[in-house]
Amino acid sequence: MNKSELVEALSKKTGATKAAAGEAIDALVEIITTTVAKGGDVALVGFGTFSATKRAARAGRNPATGAAMKIAASTVPKFKAGAGFKAAVSGKKAAAKKPAAKKAVAKKK
Repeated sequence: MNKSELVEALSKKTGATKAAAGEAIDALVEIITTTVAKGGDVALVGFGTFSATKRAARAGRNPATGAAMKIAASTVPKFKAGAGFKAAVSGKKAAAKKPAAKKAVAKKK
């Protein structure tokens, strides 16, 4: 599924226009990108967590020549899938959602 197909699916699912769905997706991607770039995490319960992780400098080899080379340290994006997403992809039943706890209402005398 590419972006235009995602926009169309979101539009059908929510009843919003394709323009509004496209703007929503663009805004979501921008917010996630900006937050992770600043070192924060974005956790979507049941779906997964977007974060940044530091990768240490290491030795590597040029696959074309076989020459040894140094690979500099860097910060890279990381996504860790949530339990619900993992279950859906593996074909297992999705984790049951817990019902929201009801607040006790005090009766007036």
